[in-house]
Amino acid sequence: MQQTIIANYQEAANKARQQADHYKQQANTYSLLRLGIFAIMILVVYITVQQDSFVVLGVGIVILLAAFAALVAQQGKYERLRDYHLDLERINLNEINSLQNSTNLYDNGQKYNNEKHFYTSDLDIFGNASLYNLINRAATSAGNDKLAGWLSTPADKTTILVRQEAVQEIAANNDWKVNTQTKLLFAANEDADQMKRLFIYLSTPLHLSGEKWLSIYIKVAPYLLFGMLLAGAFLSPYFTLIALLTALGNIFILLAKGSYILKAGAIADKISDVLAKYTVVFNAIESQQWQSQRCAQLHEKLKVNQTSKNIAELSKLINKLSYSLIMIVGFILNVFFLWALKQIILIEKWKRNNHQNFEEAFDVIAEFEALISLAVPGINYPDWVYPEIAESEGYTLTAKNIAHPLIRGKRVDNDYNLQDAFKIDIITGSNMAGKSTFLRTIGINTVLALSGAPVCAAEMEVSVMTIVSYMRIKDSLNESTSTFKAELDRLQMLLTAVEHEHRVFFLIDEMLRGTNSMDKYLGSKAVIEQLVAQKGVGMVATHDLQIARLEDKYPDYVRNYYFDIQVQNGEMLFDYKLKHGECKTFNASLLLKQIGINVQAE
Repeated sequence: MQQTIIANYQEAANKARQQADHYKQQANTYSLLRLGIFAIMILVVYITVQQDSFVVLGVGIVILLAAFAALVAQQGKYERLRDYHLDLERINLNEINSLQNSTNLYDNGQKYNNEKHFYTSDLDIFGNASLYNLINRAATSAGNDKLAGWLSTPADKTTILVRQEAVQEIAANNDWKVNTQTKLLFAANEDADQMKRLFIYLSTPLHLSGEKWLSIYIKVAPYLLFGMLLAGAFLSPYFTLIALLTALGNIFILLAKGSYILKAGAIADKISDVLAKYTVVFNAIESQQWQSQRCAQLHEKLKVNQTSKNIAELSKLINKLSYSLIMIVGFILNVFFLWALKQIILIEKWKRNNHQNFEEAFDVIAEFEALISLAVPGINYPDWVYPEIAESEGYTLTAKNIAHPLIRGKRVDNDYNLQDAFKIDIITGSNMAGKSTFLRTIGINTVLALSGAPVCAAEMEVSVMTIVSYMRIKDSLNESTSTFKAELDRLQMLLTAVEHEHRVFFLIDEMLRGTNSMDKYLGSKAVIEQLVAQKGVGMVATHDLQIARLEDKYPDYVRNYYFDIQVQNGEMLFDYKLKHGECKTFNASLLLKQIGINVQAE
């Protein structure tokens, strides 16, 4: 199955590369034609000087500008198609790399890692070789934030089910997903501060003094100037003088409003192209017929506000403003049309009518990116399932053939059953037998389930619960914290969470490692008994067999499980299968012997 999926991605990548090469050739052709137009423009200026006739300049420049603009537009179209297919190739190759090598061109979420969070650090949610690295397909910073938030906090049942429906719809339409990722890939290298500056600019009016009369004058100025030039050529040279004075007046107006032009110019550089690319994304969402509740709601937000149309309009206005930055062309446009000022006034009108919906529209894209990311396992791993979300008074966490989603190659699955109950499971076993991995397997799949994603299992049912882990406890030189103190702090956080948070499910791996064996046993026993008293629910992995005796004291609350090993001819064999009862075989002596240390029984 996986080889078929990889082959499909490879075929799509090859087709994308062929199309990219085709459009590259087309763009190069139009680039040469643009150079020809520029050469003719210089020739027109030369003829004007030689014949001392502004008619040649006026008519020639208008025609050549129109031809130049048409060539620029066509070349830009081919360059966009070329870049789109190059990105499409990257997107498909990235899925192959994810499936084969666990690499991802998208952010791995390291910046969201927090050792003091309830579970993200212990369960490898963020960072290299993490869950986030496996599924993230968000290019925008807002999309990354959205996905990180969903993986850091369990949603309520209604939200989970709504997300599941949306994720399933997206997963069923992989072509739309891949194409939308392709259209958004540019944002992975986007300057997030640039967009923030744009948001601020669009929400802050410029208060352009004299805007009303300037709008009227800008409409008549080109006709006035062209009329004077024609009159100077055919009637009297005095009209030529008036035309020159008019041109100087236009320049003076532009200089007087220079501060406003500079403010707008600061956001014009490259932003029009970015907005044009976002317009394509908005249009991709708006043009799709959505059936799931959440996708339809997000779609409606954009349709009601005519988002793609309005963003396209703003992109064109900012792009036109950037024309004034082109040396010769910009000078002519500003002299004849007061071009920069005209675009600024039009942008101000756009801001007054549309800025309220601007940030909300980009949040829609962020949510679609998060939903696309959750859909990735459903597409790349079709054997994964969407879990049932239980509604029960106690705790429900049942699974068949559940495995760790980050383990590559042959991974061993297990079954687990906690059905509407309050239980603490003590898991004993030898070193490397699979205790820690099993705890993480349950934890990371629960995180996936409660975010709305499919899980690495054949079946799963889970209550909405808060995972709290106690696994990778480290000292901190910066905070002058010993390992034992760090363990106490984590225990305090866990016990407080059990007391105050809704439905906590804890995962404890080898408690109180930073102290002696007697204190470790007594302390671990006391903690578990306190958790029993608080009706805490979860798993405790330990090497200490005495802890397993708590099942005798609390037979209705504590259950024993273990991971076993078989020793054959001095060799250890692991099956990594969870079994009922307590472990009888340990392997520390064998492991020490393998590195040259013989342990003698006393």
